[in-house]
Amino acid sequence: MSRVVSRGASAVSGMLGGAIAGAIFKQVWKFASGKDDAPQATSDEYGWREILIASAIQGAIFGVVKAAIDRSAARSIHRATGK
Repeated sequence: MSRVVSRGASAVSGMLGGAIAGAIFKQVWKFASGKDDAPQATSDEYGWREILIASAIQGAIFGVVKAAIDRSAARSIHRATGK
C-alpha cells in the first residue's frame, strides 16, 4: 500500500514541482534579462549564448525545486507510514 501512495505522491509532486520551477524561472529570467519570455532553443532571434544561459538557469532551478519537493514528500510519507 505504501508503494502505491509513494508513487502517487511522486507523480503529484513532479507535476507541482514542474509548475513551481517554471514560475520561478519565468520571474528570474524576467528580472535578469528584462524580457517577458525566455528564448526557445529553436528561435532564430536569439543567439547561442542567450539560449544556453537560459537553459542552464532553467535546469538549475528545476533541479533545486525538484530535490526540495521530492525530499519534502519523502519525509511526509515517512512520517505518515513510519517507513
